[in-house]
Amino acid sequence: RKNVGLFELSPFAKFELTGVNSHKSLQYLCSNNIKNQVGAVTYTQMLNSKGGIESDLTVTCIEENKFRVVTGSGVRIHDKKHILKYLDSSIQFRDITDDFACFGIFGPNSRKFLTKAFGEYFSKEQFPFARGKYLNICKTKIWFQRLSFVGELGWEIYIPVKKSKEIFNKIIKLGKKFQLGFSGMHTLDILRLEKKFLHWGHDITSETNPFEAGLSFAISLKKTNNFIGRKSLEYIIRKPLKKKLDLFSLRHCFKPGEPLLLHDEPIYFKNKLVGNTTSSNYSFFYKKNLSLAYVQNNIDKENLHVEVEGKRYSLLLEKVAIHDPNSILMKN
Repeated sequence: RKNVGLFELSPFAKFELTGVNSHKSLQYLCSNNIKNQVGAVTYTQMLNSKGGIESDLTVTCIEENKFRVVTGSGVRIHDKKHILKYLDSSIQFRDITDDFACFGIFGPNSRKFLTKAFGEYFSKEQFPFARGKYLNICKTKIWFQRLSFVGELGWEIYIPVKKSKEIFNKIIKLGKKFQLGFSGMHTLDILRLEKKFLHWGHDITSETNPFEAGLSFAISLKKTNNFIGRKSLEYIIRKPLKKKLDLFSLRHCFKPGEPLLLHDEPIYFKNKLVGNTTSSNYSFFYKKNLSLAYVQNNIDKENLHVEVEGKRYSLLLEKVAIHDPNSILMKN
């Protein structure tokens, strides 16, 4: 949040789709309007026929008629199976997860760090948010992509595996001057919760729809293409939502693990069960115990309690993300 960190993101699943019908097929698979310009990145979901979320991912147009799908490491097989089930047979599909290492350089000083390491390519004008491009680094064509699951200024770097050690050593050498932090998956989880970013398998699943998860911004009902789940979404949107995913913190408890929130803790309004947590962690930067939770919409969300080990704790509704709610820092 104050400097710059290195994240090892190589386990993220990476798929490559190539062919003249690849964009058309992705438009059917994905609920958002997939950008078809080289370098453009689209955040989207893939749904099932009932409007449930089967996959949470990004799609990047690498070159004309070639797209890269990046999704979670734990859902590699699940997402691959879903894509192949509906993919046009004329499209070449390749699982390239093991072909590329992926490093994340995130934080307020990430632009300064990358400029010092690789050159003058990273200004806001040269490299806007949600764009990607190849840069020639160490005699190798390397894909840089400006996205951030941690909610900070930053880039993902996709490196052919054979070159990854050389690039890693270059980053580490310069990192000493910048006091580069080494950041693991628990750090990633804490930071994404501060930004109210969601995790498939906990916060969103095949049984939850994008509207109740707060992901309507990633749905395009305006696009002319039909897509899987569209008919169900058009039905769901006409009715009031029964529940909604919200961010909460413990109102009176500010120490980590006191109590230890994980997921699936019950939430009560007075003595009525009205929801449950989906994922939790402790924000060391903001000194808050955080939880995402689905709660019924027809109750007072300012007067809720979560039960942990038989004891109830008062919840504070965080009406927006506690970090950079308007994404000014991330998109600067």
